[in-house]
Amino acid sequence: MHMGSVLAATPPPPTPSPGGGGVLGGTGLLSVPPGFSMPPVSPVPPPTSPGQAAGESASPPSNPGTYEECHRKCKEVFPMQMEGVRLVVNKGLSNHFQVSHTITLSSMADSGYRFGATYVGTQQTGPAESFPVLVGDMDNSGSLNAQVIHQLTRTVRSKIAIQTQHHKFVNWQCDMEYRGGNFTSAVTLGNPDILIGSGIIVAHYLQSISPALALGGELVYHRRPGEEGAVTSLIGRYTGSNYVATLTLGGAGAHASYYHRANDQLQLGVEFEGSTQTRETAVSFGYQLDLAKANLLFKGSVDSNLVMGAVLEKKLQPLPLSLALGAFLNQKKNTFQCGFNVTVG
Repeated sequence: MHMGSVLAATPPPPTPSPGGGGVLGGTGLLSVPPGFSMPPVSPVPPPTSPGQAAGESASPPSNPGTYEECHRKCKEVFPMQMEGVRLVVNKGLSNHFQVSHTITLSSMADSGYRFGATYVGTQQTGPAESFPVLVGDMDNSGSLNAQVIHQLTRTVRSKIAIQTQHHKFVNWQCDMEYRGGNFTSAVTLGNPDILIGSGIIVAHYLQSISPALALGGELVYHRRPGEEGAVTSLIGRYTGSNYVATLTLGGAGAHASYYHRANDQLQLGVEFEGSTQTRETAVSFGYQLDLAKANLLFKGSVDSNLVMGAVLEKKLQPLPLSLALGAFLNQKKNTFQCGFNVTVG
């Protein structure tokens, strides 16, 4: 196994929706503490082949992936928010171990240094999957984020994650995920405190109805002194030869996304989010242009709140160096911010 397995197993930073708002598992319907989602260790199931109609059932339905991956294909088209200057140096110490050093300079957020480490074990379950996976990073103030992911059996995967801030525990959770032949179920227990009777329980289920159609649901139960409640959501995903359409409906609102691959260079995404609590709606459009011959990747977005963003990434091959320049404009708030990232390794 090569270093690519380490990178494939390392969860990328979350991509904020242009419209803002908290998300749980990519639904955009509920705000919860960060970290309450299984990291994307596995890729999203590929769409049906161009030669096969989307509704054909020539082959039996396969595993649909996880509930959290349903909207991810569309979200990956949108540019990630950038501000300030960031330098990232990745160093592979072996085929199983990698470290990273990150220096951030910002006028809006905290500036500082972060040290990260990723270890991938020798239990290989796929071309780009090996377990156990240990991922962690710590900043100069002592705040820690750490995750341990392990494939217990061929169908059962677990994750334990902790988050501290200034040497104090903020969040911790335990996930169990079961992948059957044509379904995936998962349960997450977060911040349990038996003494005061508080915690969060999240249950996911996603079932393949046909090679193209998957249906599922989510239940979020939270309890703390003086407050208790549950939120349910239903989800449907339809995968065509070059597109993915997903709809989530729940008591907190609705979230719809459409991903379309126009050709090898151009990918498009459209998102709609509506909240019954704030009575606000937002529509976002994003696109990704990949010029492989020039080692250029461009992402752009605009939404109904007049927020526009763009990120340009350039790989300076054969050097192990990547540059990224981002600019974001909010016309309603009359604010502008830009960022510059340098990644070595």
